[in-house]
Amino acid sequence: MKKVLLFGALFAFLGLAAYAQDEEKVTDEDLAKYASMEVQFYDFLNSRTEKMKSMIMENEIFQGGARYNEIKAAWGDEAKMTEAKVTDEEKAAYEEIQAFQDSQQGVLKEFKTNLIMDEEVLGAGTYNKVLAATKEDPAVKEKLDSMIAEMKAKQEAEKEDTPEPKDGN
Repeated sequence: MKKVLLFGALFAFLGLAAYAQDEEKVTDEDLAKYASMEVQFYDFLNSRTEKMKSMIMENEIFQGGARYNEIKAAWGDEAKMTEAKVTDEEKAAYEEIQAFQDSQQGVLKEFKTNLIMDEEVLGAGTYNKVLAATKEDPAVKEKLDSMIAEMKAKQEAEKEDTPEPKDGN
């Protein structure tokens, strides 16, 4: 009886192991979904970076960014801050930019997590499967990186082909 149970357990284990291997195989569709998620995240990251740039460039205190760079170089060193003649108004404006920048890590993490968890975008199972495959097989990583680069290039080409809206026309 023990031999029958042992044989049954071994057979079940081998069956599950074979099933697990089949389940772990990454398809081109999985890679495409993962690549699309990465491109969406890249676009969001760029939009947040552009927002910060515009906050700096559009703030008269920073004089088109030049003064921001001076303040940034002196920040945290009272002697340099005094030498650069940083005003209280400039300090407040700089701190506002820093607060925005500091908040972005959480915003970006939440955005990417939501993309990963959304089954229509990617799904946690697919994310984990693709991530594991890229760590195990450099060819899969290379293929994924290539797909991401192609999607970004296609997106950039489409942006260049889209005419800029003109004022009043």
